[in-house]
Amino acid sequence: MTEYGRGQGSEPWHPEDPLYGDGGWGGQQTHTGQQPPYGGQPQQYPEQPQSPQQYGDWGNGGQPAYGQQPQYDQYGQQHPEPQYDQYGRPQYDQQGYDNGGWDSGAHPQAQYPADPTDPYGQQAPAYGGEQPDYYGTPQAYPPPEPPTRRRAEPEPQHTDWDPGPDEGEHAFFAGGDAEEDEEPADGGRGERRARGGGKPKKRRNGCACLVVCLVLGGGVAGVGYFGYQFYQERFGAAPDYAGDGNGEQVTVTIPKGAGGSTIGQELKRQGVVKSVDAFIAAQQSNPQGKSIQDGVYTLQKEMSAESAVELLLNPKSRSNLIVAEGRRNVDVYKLIDKQLGVDEGTTAKVAESEWKSLGLPEWAMNHKNVKDPLEGFLYPSSYSAAKGQKPEDVLKQMVARANEQYEKIGLEQKAEGLGLDGPWQLLTVASLVQAEGKTHEDFRKMSEVIYNRLKPTNTETNQELQFDSTFNYLKGQSEIRISESEINSNPDPYNTYTNKGLPPGPIGNPGEEALQAALSPTSDGWMYFVATDGVSKTEFAKTHDEFLKLKDKFDAVSGN
Repeated sequence: MTEYGRGQGSEPWHPEDPLYGDGGWGGQQTHTGQQPPYGGQPQQYPEQPQSPQQYGDWGNGGQPAYGQQPQYDQYGQQHPEPQYDQYGRPQYDQQGYDNGGWDSGAHPQAQYPADPTDPYGQQAPAYGGEQPDYYGTPQAYPPPEPPTRRRAEPEPQHTDWDPGPDEGEHAFFAGGDAEEDEEPADGGRGERRARGGGKPKKRRNGCACLVVCLVLGGGVAGVGYFGYQFYQERFGAAPDYAGDGNGEQVTVTIPKGAGGSTIGQELKRQGVVKSVDAFIAAQQSNPQGKSIQDGVYTLQKEMSAESAVELLLNPKSRSNLIVAEGRRNVDVYKLIDKQLGVDEGTTAKVAESEWKSLGLPEWAMNHKNVKDPLEGFLYPSSYSAAKGQKPEDVLKQMVARANEQYEKIGLEQKAEGLGLDGPWQLLTVASLVQAEGKTHEDFRKMSEVIYNRLKPTNTETNQELQFDSTFNYLKGQSEIRISESEINSNPDPYNTYTNKGLPPGPIGNPGEEALQAALSPTSDGWMYFVATDGVSKTEFAKTHDEFLKLKDKFDAVSGN
C-alpha cells in the first residue's frame, strides 16, 4: 500500500532529474509518457501545489524575452515558439498533442521504459498515482515557485457611478449635465481623455445643491416649529392669564350637568380664561373644583384660571333664580321680572302670549278651564337668570327641566295604573299633595286621601275633594280660614267644594317628593285630614267621627 501522495511509477521523482529544469513548472507532465487520463487534462492534487498557467509569463515555456536566444532542451531540440492571440494567450496547433503532451511550449517529456516486473507498468496510472512526493526533499513546505512576471493589470471597468473630483459627488448635486456625464459603451474615461476629443465638460457648481439644502432646511425648520407647538400643547404649561381680571364684567351661564371641559369652553368663549386646558388644570387642583353648580355667574374678563374657579365656587358670584317647591306661577313670574331687571308683569304677559312655543309636551296642551297652561311646568330648581336675558329664555329653561324630570319618573306611563286620565291629572294630584301637605312625611298619606275621595264608591264626601288650597288658588290667596258661605257660593271649576273630582289643572309646581308620593300613595284607608295647629301639623282620620274630633282640636287651638 503506497503512502499518500506517492506515485506508482518505477522510480521516484528526484530534484536532479533532467525534467526538473526551468521548464518543469511551465507545462503538465506525466511520468509514463502516456496520455494523461480524463482526455489529457492536467490533474490537480492537494499534495502538490499547482502554479496556475500564466499567459505571456517569462521562464515558464512561454515567449522568450526580448534579446534572448531560443531555448533548447538537453537533447538539442529547439522549443517551438508558440503563437499568441491579441490577448497574449498562446495558440496551439490542430492536433494538440506533441510526443504525448499538450503543445503548450513546455519541454517534451522523456520516455522511460516500463518495468517488466510491474504489473501496472503498461497501464495508465491510477488516480493520484503519478504525483511527485515532495516530502522527502529539501524543498518541502512548500516547493519553490519559479519566478513569474506579474500579469498586466486589466483596465478598470466603468460603472454608471462617477465619483468625480469630490469622491462621490453625484452629477445632480454638482450641477453637471446627465448627458455629458454618461460614458460611451465602448470606452472608459481614460480613453476619452487620451483622445482629447469631444466637448469639454461643464464646470460643476452648487446651485442645485443650494436649492435642495434650502428646501430641506425650511422643512426642518417647519417641523421643528410645529414640533415645539405640539410639545407645548401636550406637555408644556397651558396658556393662562395672570391676576383677577381686567375689571370688565361678563355674565356666564353654566348649564346643568356641565363638566370641566364644557365650562372651560364657555369661559374661553366669553374671554374669561385664556385656554380650556388651564381651566381644567385649575379645577382639578382645587379640592372643591368638582362641585361647581349650574347657574349664571358674574365674572371678569382675562382672569387667571385659578381665580375663575374660586369665583365659580363662591355663592356670591352666582346670579341664579331659585324656584321653591309648591310655588305658583304668578309668584315665579314676579321673581323672573326682578332677576332680569324688567318691569313687573313682563314675564306674565310673555307666558300668556307665548305659552304654546315654550316647549310644553303634547299631553299638556288644550285643556279646558285652565287658568295658566304653564302651571306645574316651572319646575322647582335653580336657573340661570341675569340682566340682559329674555323672559322667554328663562321660561324655556324651566319647562325643559320639568319635561326632563317628568320623563325620568315615568309620569305619562304610570297615570293609567292609578285610575287617572293621563299624566295631566297625575301632575294635578302631585300639585295638590304639595299644597296640602305640611311636611314630607305627610305626602304619601295626603296622596291616599285624594285617591280615596276620587273613587266612585266614596260615600263620605261623594267624590268631592273639599280642599281649601284649590279655592285659594282660584282667589290668588293663601288663607286658612274660609267661610262656608263664601265657598259654597263660588261655582268656579277650581272650587273643589262645589265641583266633584280634580280641578282643571295643577295649582302649583310640585317638587320631586310630592311627585313620588302621587305615584306611590299609602294604603291605610285615610279619608280625612286636619291641620290641628293651623301651621305645620297635619293629622289624618279614616272616618267622619274621627274627623270631627280633629276639627274640635283645631277649633280649640284657633279660638273658634
